Amino acid sequence: MPSSLPDVVLWSIPAFVLLTVIEMVSYRLHPDEDAAGYAAKDAATSITMGLGSLVFDALWKIPIVAVYAALYELTPLRVPILWWTLPLMLLAQDFFYYWSHRGHHVIRILWACHVVHHSSRKFNLTTALRQPWTTWTVWPFYVPMIACGVHPAALAFCSATNLVYQFWIHTERIGKLPRPVEFVFNTPSHHRVHHASQGSYLDRNFGGILIVWDRLFGSFVPETDSCVFGLTKNVDSYNPLRVATHEYAAIARDVRAARSWRERGGRIFRGPGWQPAGQPVEPSRPAPELADR
Repeated sequence: MPSSLPDVVLWSIPAFVLLTVIEMVSYRLHPDEDAAGYAAKDAATSITMGLGSLVFDALWKIPIVAVYAALYELTPLRVPILWWTLPLMLLAQDFFYYWSHRGHHVIRILWACHVVHHSSRKFNLTTALRQPWTTWTVWPFYVPMIACGVHPAALAFCSATNLVYQFWIHTERIGKLPRPVEFVFNTPSHHRVHHASQGSYLDRNFGGILIVWDRLFGSFVPETDSCVFGLTKNVDSYNPLRVATHEYAAIARDVRAARSWRERGGRIFRGPGWQPAGQPVEPSRPAPELADR
């Protein structure tokens, strides 16, 4: 029954705390000049963003669960929650997560939500906690699972499992793993690339648990050069409210300054670095690849 599925995020909190402390201590005992490491204000902002996301996610879930529940009642399909169907649901959720994640990089209004997670110039386990407060943009990507008969509680379990998995890959203290692992799974090496701001690394490695989706759909890049973390245009603030809303504010400014409805639509729905024809790309942003950041 759905009610028997555990709250994997809640049960993982002690592990989150323990692993973060271990990582902090490791930097104290063995400093690494080539690693981004920790900064007190940055870590505090990440943790605050994580705590705030718990509150806002609870609010967003009310209408989202209502939509999912209505759709689930309308579909005649039912996927039973069994020992062998859960791995299949996890696989499906990871597939749709890939497209959700990719969409949140290439569509600016969605990027305004996800940019929060990329706003730290550090890359450590507290970065995993730097979560957005506007996750209402995610739910449409999982509608196909509900329409196929996956219970909303089962989808929530799969999403939470995916989220918990991604905690440990936010670190510079783990190098490359054995090749079979690196080929199939998302690892710290792959995810460092995803958080890097260099042009060759931008908008790559969108996978959650598996990296095979990136290999299949042409968005995979291996880690070769050292990563520079953060945004192409960084937010010089530790204020959680500004971190959570700065891209929405930038969209509003660009829409107000737009000279046509076509440009207004582009400012909202095209890539984050999009410029109308005839206007130069912002100096702080690279030319488009998969998408601008």
